[in-house]
Amino acid sequence: MADSVGVPQRLRQATRDKLQAIQFTEESTLSDRKQEEAFRVIDRAPLPAVTPERLPAFENLVRMLGSNAAMVLGGYADPRTGQPMIDPDAARELIDMLDALHQKTKGNLSPEEDELLLDLLGKLKMTYLEINQAVAAEAAKAKAKARP
Repeated sequence: MADSVGVPQRLRQATRDKLQAIQFTEESTLSDRKQEEAFRVIDRAPLPAVTPERLPAFENLVRMLGSNAAMVLGGYADPRTGQPMIDPDAARELIDMLDALHQKTKGNLSPEEDELLLDLLGKLKMTYLEINQAVAAEAAKAKAKARP
């Protein structure tokens, strides 16, 4: 009877031994994989430079915003009055939009698109400064005339 009680115990012990051996094998396999991953050579060769293609729609968007900014900076005459339209606040907003567009698309533009945007921004900012100075000078003259 003791022998029959010992058989299940021996079976249990053998099963435990097999499970431990399987676990040990799985753990050593996992640690081997981790070591392999840790020592894997990573190819650090630079990616080939890709020049973004020109998109006519993007250039049209830039030109449209630029034309609107030029219009409110006095670049075009009002068709009704024949006088130049000057709205520095609207011009500043349009210039800020073009500036944001340039910042957000940096590195994703073709050289031609980047040049178009930078040239346009430079010209608009210079014109904006000149218009602001002229408006300030006119305001100072008007204020001086108003004083006796």
